[in-house]
Amino acid sequence: MITFTTNVGDIEIELDFENAPLSAKNFLRYCEEGFYDYTIFHRTIKGFMIQGGGMTAKMKEKPAHAPIRNEADNGLKNTLGTLAMARTDEPHSATSEFFINVADNDFLDHTGRTADGWGYAVFGKVTAGMEVVKKIARAKTTTVAGYDDVPVATITIEKVVINLSSV
Repeated sequence: MITFTTNVGDIEIELDFENAPLSAKNFLRYCEEGFYDYTIFHRTIKGFMIQGGGMTAKMKEKPAHAPIRNEADNGLKNTLGTLAMARTDEPHSATSEFFINVADNDFLDHTGRTADGWGYAVFGKVTAGMEVVKKIARAKTTTVAGYDDVPVATITIEKVVINLSSV
């Protein structure tokens, strides 16, 4: 449905509109607006996840739309290859940033409607390009402008292609 063309390869993504309608529509909106073009994967942790969708190559945060309601109570799990909404400590703070799980991360799943239990909303999965995701996760990292786990070599989402026949 969606292809991220990065400077290290393509990642194909399928969104789950049935189980995560708010998160999937939110993500698609950013894709349609071209928001993700020339953003970077600014946080990569081997054996955990890769995160992107909000920073420029100069580590400047892009202005995003208003936060959405956390849908982590949708029954979807943070398993290998799934996409989830990144957020702050506030459960309902997700905007444009997302992450791709590079392991089964059940500790990120919804366990209750409390600040600690909300979890991270899964809204899609990688359908092709997991080798690219894993390559990104293995990138050598450093600290930049107060952000940890930033790839030393910039990993850029160069463009996003939406396959409208799949939407």
